[in-house]
Amino acid sequence: MNRREWIGGAAALLAGRGAIVPLRDAVYSGALPASREEFPIDSSSTYLDCAHWHPISSASASAVRSYVDYILTRSPATCPMLSTMEVDVRKQFAALINATPLEIGYVQSTMMGENLVLQSIGASRPAGNIVTDELHYQGSIYLYRSLQRKGHDVRIVKERNGRIEMKYLERAVDHKTRLVALSLVSFANGFMHNLEQVCTLAHAHGAYVYADIVQAVGAIPLDVRASGVDFCACSSYKWLMGDKGIGFLYVRQDLLGSVVQRTVYGKMQMTEFESHIFPGDLPIGTPATWKGVPGTPGFFEVGAYSLSGIACLTEALAYISRLGVDRIQAHTRSLTARLQIELPRMGLATLTPPESGGNIVAFAVPDPEILQKALRKHSIEVTFDQHRMRISPSVFNDQSDIDRLLEVVAATISRKEN
Repeated sequence: MNRREWIGGAAALLAGRGAIVPLRDAVYSGALPASREEFPIDSSSTYLDCAHWHPISSASASAVRSYVDYILTRSPATCPMLSTMEVDVRKQFAALINATPLEIGYVQSTMMGENLVLQSIGASRPAGNIVTDELHYQGSIYLYRSLQRKGHDVRIVKERNGRIEMKYLERAVDHKTRLVALSLVSFANGFMHNLEQVCTLAHAHGAYVYADIVQAVGAIPLDVRASGVDFCACSSYKWLMGDKGIGFLYVRQDLLGSVVQRTVYGKMQMTEFESHIFPGDLPIGTPATWKGVPGTPGFFEVGAYSLSGIACLTEALAYISRLGVDRIQAHTRSLTARLQIELPRMGLATLTPPESGGNIVAFAVPDPEILQKALRKHSIEVTFDQHRMRISPSVFNDQSDIDRLLEVVAATISRKEN
């Protein structure tokens, strides 16, 4: 695209900007910034990159230190929540998405959860087809393109105008569809699916729905019951304000043992293990006996997971619950809405549909290297990916952070034009 085409495209966007003008009402809605004491992200920087890696709070850091003190001393007094934190965090996350604790399993990452779902329902076998879309996570695109190259029928719905439109999704799904897999909120541009509509479509054809919720949960209200979604997974280091190495897998309880088959086995799936091979053991003709763990944990949890990550989540999930996800969404939307109004005026075309949930916005940037260098010089952190700039504020940001970003962008464009 040359400069004339770029300016022409930006002018056309501005001329037809009526769809986002109403978002002005959100710009100065009730502020909900967290203090720097709660989130002591470097005070010299402006961090607007929470879709990449969300900073943890002081309270979460303190919880992790308590856990570290425990593994140093082995004294329970140094980590008073140790005995219950795994159970409590599972309950907290279940409540956040309106699930039951038995429907929640711990996983190491979002992608691990998606792979486990594929294996457990046999969706990666050649029979039938899988439907996904171009705005799904890049690791997932790699997964499904790899299956496609092996001869599997994988249908990837194209992105149009920053969206995955239902009419094209409807054309891809048929009675042979085994799974519809998507990112509820796209990492690429913040587009958000209507999950209830997708589930209604898939279920009408006998298919199941998996949602990657890593860019949604904690930032956008999510109710797995209301949506009808069958499976979803997430890591905790984005909008759950946790750390890498721990996440969650939700599986609808009624699917376990029928649609969902056990494909992985490990210690975490059993309890009350008893040996029957040593002197003094009860000899019953088998080397060991045990009881199975019920629910999603009993199907998918295999080995040890990050206890420091779970310690971090004891405070993070409690904080999100106290604040309220609806209020978090309203706050971040007040920030991203302003960007969707102001940056197109500077010639940066928005890549994010205005009706999206509000925590991620992306813009087309004609000279990303120049703008990225300018933002870094002023310690403003966002994500650049090719010619796309992604901005993702959170609870500790306010309008002054948006001011700083807009000032640098405006000054950079002005210098370039002159």
